[in-house]
Amino acid sequence: MSDTVLCPKCGSEFTYPSDNMTVCSQCFYEWNPEEAASEAANEGKILDANGNELQDGDSVVVVKDLPVKGAPKPVKAGTKVKNIRLRPDSDHNIDCKIDGFGSMALKSEFVKKA
Repeated sequence: MSDTVLCPKCGSEFTYPSDNMTVCSQCFYEWNPEEAASEAANEGKILDANGNELQDGDSVVVVKDLPVKGAPKPVKAGTKVKNIRLRPDSDHNIDCKIDGFGSMALKSEFVKKA
């Protein structure tokens, strides 16, 4: 019984293979176990817009104009940010200082590794 695959949605042990997918007979959720394994390996890692893993102290480049609440102008695409700090437990998972704006938090999907 060690080869029993639990449903990631409801936790049911009543699953069965169908083509290259696995299906839960309780909630009818379908998933690819190979993709689930690769997602589990990436869990806890913070990735940039291109899928590169970010580390504390990295430099990143903003890939999209980002409006800043209370500021008259946005952070422009192409702005380089040095010495980032990662916060994996937050929605805005990068803390940084940007010249002209000061301290702020960014989402990792709007930056790429420099």
